[in-house]
This record gives sequence, C-alpha cells and structure tokens, in this order.
Amino acid sequence: MPSGTTQPSEYRVNRTVFLHGGKPVKIVFAGTPEFAAVPLARMLKGGFRPESIFTQPDRPAGRGRKLTASPVKALALDEAIPVQQPRSFRDREAISPLRDIEPDLMIVVAYGLILPAEVLQIPRLGCWNIHASLLPRWRGAAPIQRAIEAGDQETGVCIMQMDEGLDTGPVIHRQTIDILDEETGGSLHDRLAEAGSEALLHCLQMLTEGRLPSPEEQPDSGVTYARKLSKNEAELDWNQPAQALERRIRAFNPWPVAWCMIDDERTRIWKAETTGQRCIGRPGDILEVDPAGILVATGDGALRLIELQRPGGRRIPAKDYINAHPALPRNLDYT
Repeated sequence: MPSGTTQPSEYRVNRTVFLHGGKPVKIVFAGTPEFAAVPLARMLKGGFRPESIFTQPDRPAGRGRKLTASPVKALALDEAIPVQQPRSFRDREAISPLRDIEPDLMIVVAYGLILPAEVLQIPRLGCWNIHASLLPRWRGAAPIQRAIEAGDQETGVCIMQMDEGLDTGPVIHRQTIDILDEETGGSLHDRLAEAGSEALLHCLQMLTEGRLPSPEEQPDSGVTYARKLSKNEAELDWNQPAQALERRIRAFNPWPVAWCMIDDERTRIWKAETTGQRCIGRPGDILEVDPAGILVATGDGALRLIELQRPGGRRIPAKDYINAHPALPRNLDYT
C-alpha cells in the first residue's frame, strides 16, 4: 500500500459489519409495523444484520381473527434472525435476552413498547430511533397524519438518540421532504419510510467509518405534540372550514378514514377537494350534485366529495355513488 494511504476502516464478512480493530458491531433491531420493516430490509441489503429482532407479540387479524406475525417478524423469520416478543419490559425476564446479547447499538422504529431507562442503557452506543417528523415539531404517536392535517408544507425524518422523554432526545441526523398537495397519510407514510431508511443507512455507514454522528440537542421552541389518532375524531364537522376538512380527509386516509352521515348511512369519505368559492347555506347543506361530486357547504367555503364508501361497500367515485342515490338529502347530519 502506498505511503500515506490508510486502509478502509470498514469491511464486511458474511454480511456482518466490523469496526476498527475487527470488532463486530452488535446491532439489535426493535420494530413492529411496515414502517419499521422497510428500514430493516434496507439494513439487511446494506450488510447490517441484527443479532436479534424485538417485535410485539402476534395479534389477531382478518375476519378469522387468526394470530398474525408483524411485518418485522415476518421479515426476520425469512432471514433466520432470532425473534423476541416480550409483552413489556417491566420485568427482568423480558430484559435478560437483550442484556445477554451485549449489543453495541439498538435501533428502534415504531416498536410500540415503552423502553425504560434500564433498557436504554444496555447498548454501548445507546438506542437510535427513526422518528417521522422534523423534531421538535410533532413529537408523539401520529406525526405523519398531524403534519398533513395542520397544513405543513414540509416534514421529514430524524435519527434520534433516545432518552427517557417522549421523543426528546438529541438528533444525530435529519432529512427533509416536501408534503405534496394531494398527499395522504398513506402516501406520506411510504415516502417517510424510505427517507428513514436512507437516513439510518447514512448514520450506520458513518459509524462503520469511525465517525460517530454528533448529536444535536432539540431546541426548546417549536415543540408540538402529535396525539394518537382515534376513530372518534374521524367524523367530519361541517362547521369547520372546507380547507381544514379536506386536509383531515387526506390525513386520515387510509386510517381511521373520515366519515359523515348521508341518508342515514355512515359514509366514509376517501377523497375531496375545496372549490375556492363562497357559498350560501348552512354547514352541511348539499349545494350541488353532479358527476364531479357532491358539493357541501362548510363553515367557510364549499367542499366537493369525490370518492365515497357506503357501509359494507367499496370505495367508488362520486358519480357511481350518486347513481345509487337518485334522491340525495339536501342536508347532511352534523353535530
């Protein structure tokens, strides 16, 4: 090797990553839904193979309520990675498998369990979390949907060094993306999962090069909280402005899905648009019915319902819904 040239600090053998001196990096991954399975898959493809996977216990799913593995567990089983499924970390029996591994790093993505201080202190390099917002904005359970609902123009992902607070730890890397005009909760979820994968891989690569990412404390200003979504808040309140209702419909697609009562039916609203026009009528009045949609008066402006779903039916365009309801009521129930 020529004088002055340094040997690369990172190399891979059998998909295991080694640091300086040939010591393997022991990584443990904790996650449950598809949002976590995406970065796990990218880690594996990039040569970062976890020693073990922690995920939530199997849950009943589908009409038969059959116990079903999480997306993260399914991927782990395909890759023959050991899986742990504690119900909580409140007792030492649940913590022992993690302590026995003696991990250097724990990566946590939408795991769904609270990690006490005892767990956070086990990995030598601590615990990294992929959070789907630009912290400190939208700490909490539903940052993706709340960003759309609030009308944010941009969002992103943060790789955060976890502490005992609710998404309060220092940020070691952030990546920003724009929120598109017709963005839904589902489409933004998928884009942020990919962005989180890229951000995580970037930080892991820095780690293998001996360059530990430098954590940056979150500022005290700009803190907002993304409270957990509930089915109760999915009912459309026609007293609200059309613009706010349209954002909520997009944010709650695909869950919990916005809805209203039409012709005594609880009807899901999957897509709508604002018209920009002023309207005369009480909030909830149907102003116009045509193939383009059902135009409804709101607290400020009019909202056109474009894609709807009857109970037990499938999502259909407004024109098909209208054909099945030739005598639509002139007012939608609201509270």
